[in-house]
Amino acid sequence: MCHLSHHFDVIVVGGGHAGCEAAYVSAKMGASTLLLSMNLDTLAKASCNPSIGGTAKGHIVREIDALGGMMGKVADRATIHSRMLHASKGPAIQSPRVQIDKHVYHHQMKLMLEETDCLFLKQGTVEELIIEHNQCIGVILQEGVRYFAKSIVLTTGTFMSGTIFMGNAKIPGGRLGDPPSISLSKNLQNLGISIGKLKTGTPARIHKRSIDFSVMEEQPSEEPFFFSFDEKNAPLPKTSCYITYTTERTQQIIEQNKMKSARFGGQISGVGPRYCPSIEDKIFRFPDKARHQLFLEPEGLDTQEYYINGLSTSMPVDVQQEIIHSVLGLEKAEIMRPAYAIEYDFVESFQISATLESKKIENLYFAGQINGTTGYEEAAAQGLIAAINAVLKISNKEPFILSRSESYIGVLIDDLITKEHHEPYRMFTSRAEHRLLLRHSNADLRLRKYGYTLGLITKDQMMSTNELQKTLGKEVQHLNSTFVLYENKKLPLAKILARPEITYSSLLDLFSEHMHDYSSRLNREIEIEIKYSGYLERQHKEVKKLVHLEKILIPQDLCYDSIIGLCNEAKEKLKKCAPHNLSTAAAIAGISPADIFLLMVALKRHSSRIQTG
Repeated sequence: MCHLSHHFDVIVVGGGHAGCEAAYVSAKMGASTLLLSMNLDTLAKASCNPSIGGTAKGHIVREIDALGGMMGKVADRATIHSRMLHASKGPAIQSPRVQIDKHVYHHQMKLMLEETDCLFLKQGTVEELIIEHNQCIGVILQEGVRYFAKSIVLTTGTFMSGTIFMGNAKIPGGRLGDPPSISLSKNLQNLGISIGKLKTGTPARIHKRSIDFSVMEEQPSEEPFFFSFDEKNAPLPKTSCYITYTTERTQQIIEQNKMKSARFGGQISGVGPRYCPSIEDKIFRFPDKARHQLFLEPEGLDTQEYYINGLSTSMPVDVQQEIIHSVLGLEKAEIMRPAYAIEYDFVESFQISATLESKKIENLYFAGQINGTTGYEEAAAQGLIAAINAVLKISNKEPFILSRSESYIGVLIDDLITKEHHEPYRMFTSRAEHRLLLRHSNADLRLRKYGYTLGLITKDQMMSTNELQKTLGKEVQHLNSTFVLYENKKLPLAKILARPEITYSSLLDLFSEHMHDYSSRLNREIEIEIKYSGYLERQHKEVKKLVHLEKILIPQDLCYDSIIGLCNEAKEKLKKCAPHNLSTAAAIAGISPADIFLLMVALKRHSSRIQTG
């Protein structure tokens, strides 16, 4: 049992999705942890979409759960609508997504944190970091209270110098109704951290009674899906979402009021997420499109608020009302909360390492939107990784770095540290080169071993995963070696299952005496391993080549300027990124295979000099 003092192992600043995950993981690893939030009543608040998961994001949530994090478990407890995106397509891109009751999600997250040993929750606004000998050792609150720690994790979300825009209205805020953090951003700049601005936005919320659902397409919840590999806890009833569309009138209103938008009127300098544009962006980017699809999503079971997914805007409130009333079924819609855009400060590219530690200030870690990402899931993943590495460093242990070839979290962080970001980064399945290996369904088989080593996964959980892996391998071998008579030919069961029209279930019906009926999850994994064996084998070979590059470490004192033949552009990029291994170096935009060859030669010479010395 840990006891409260003004000294901790880890301090986490910010109570959003990154902060909650970081605080939980840190404490679960045995570090005395303080979570500081500006408002404990908004912990893990779903400020934008009341959903968890989605394309590639669902993979990340399952990876967080496989490693021992909390997002998946809490999402399951708060789910009110489930869908498997791209269900008709291949297993590589199928992604789980759920609507959550955002109030239940917050309550369950707060309760889980409060019940975690060694974790202390306090309400307070951090204004300044305490730095000694270029190391971060603590924080100073608005009230002048000081807290000290061996590591600090900053997860500020959209609060650093946050400004809300609705037309010409410009309101200081981290989100509507909450004040921004001003001093901390200035403090970071004074410490030599380069700060930039990004923009995001959120749609209006409208009252259920004012929606005409009769002209919309109902989207019922599918069979319950669980993000958690362990808990199967879905206590809430399920509800529907609805699909509607903009009209020609919508386009006319936006075209007539273009310059009233903060986005087009020049009030906003930050760049927004390309893949989640405002409605005015959509209208002007796709002028020939007659209508745009929108989703009406409930914010919870005990509220009448509905979220209009796809209709974010920075227009003035009166224009917003006109736009919403032009949408099919929303002619009489009552706005409960207006839409708005928000501009905020973030830490510009190439200032964090693969552990998410600041390159400039030791023991200071950044996670979430402060690193230029967007999305609850990307934030939570960073919080988990930052906290793990903060605790490992305190314990004088090797850092924890996931590779691109074994996880979406690895892809996310590798992209953050090797690429320059001029817009909020969002994860997609297309970003993962080996996405068939990185299915949402096998995240535990890929990553649970790491969670166990880190102390975040129990022995029973690990034994269960090992047994699953063993059974999977054994059954695939059995299907490949068991021959049966099929269509007048003697064929192995695996070859029959590989046919497009055959499923594990149908094969089981045909040859029950030769097969085993496992759980639906294991049956599906066996089917995937057989049907996609050729593709999987090819990707495994590609991964082996990458692993070779990952094992070639680059010392931080390597002088890139002295490498003969390396062009100046490559030298500058390598110095700026400071990759920790050759695989990361190869991922840097603009670094060619020839540059990697020269780097390999230089590393061999560097190693020889050290050995000779």
